[in-house]
Amino acid sequence: MGSDVALTNIGQFKESKSSFAFSFSFLPKRKREALKTVYAFCRTTDDIVDNEKDRSSKIALLQKWRSELESAMKGESTYQVLNQLHVVAKRFHIPVQHFFELLKGVEMDLLKSRYSTFEELKDYCYLVASSVGLMSLGIFGPRNDKTKEYAVNLGIALQLTNIIRDVGIDASYGRIYLPAEDLKKFGYSEDDLFAHRYNESFKKLMEYETVRAEEYFSRAKSSLPKEDKRVMFAAKIMERIYYHTLLRIKQVDYKVFDSSVHIPRTIQFLIALKYWVKQRIFGM
Repeated sequence: MGSDVALTNIGQFKESKSSFAFSFSFLPKRKREALKTVYAFCRTTDDIVDNEKDRSSKIALLQKWRSELESAMKGESTYQVLNQLHVVAKRFHIPVQHFFELLKGVEMDLLKSRYSTFEELKDYCYLVASSVGLMSLGIFGPRNDKTKEYAVNLGIALQLTNIIRDVGIDASYGRIYLPAEDLKKFGYSEDDLFAHRYNESFKKLMEYETVRAEEYFSRAKSSLPKEDKRVMFAAKIMERIYYHTLLRIKQVDYKVFDSSVHIPRTIQFLIALKYWVKQRIFGM
């Protein structure tokens, strides 16, 4: 199967399966449709790495996708979603560098499976998550330039939460995102992780990583200017849903090997609704 055909078979917009759906649903239609396009691009990019092809084929697909993105920025891609992305980027003044940052981050998953330090991991989190927040800023329309800090910090917080939640799943694919320096600090080996060994060392390691994620949630919260809280409420909904996921991980005593920890869709909806009501009534 050629790369052109392969790209058409991945990346279908899966709004119904994502917590993003709840934050999108409270937005005006124009912004909601623009964010759907951005998210469809992100999903397609992510699916290139997550499909079942071998690594060399995935690298070729990603190179093809990057080439098509470059063409799309001139309105000349053969893929509708990329041409739509070009229109959205022009309409909402989204710097195209953030689209290419995401591709660079996704490419890291094909070329790198270990991180020595948190600084290395933080760079990865910025590329695969903060970049998405920065893409979305133009659509949300904040007034204060400092809100960029919110997008960057929140992206890192969300990605760290994903890493903590999916540590066992990622290990099954041979990927360890937890920094090697942290594993060493708590005396927990790669073999322990691959064996899904749940012990006191693992719990202390997970507690350490959770505190770090909480710190980035706190940084995000403190870096959002008051005048932009209303326009950023969709991002705030995502913040609350992911923060509740982190709380759930703590409540189950970091037993993430047993099952993936998710917030039920009904709870996600209630979190979204609660924040929307607070925003409308109290301006919180």
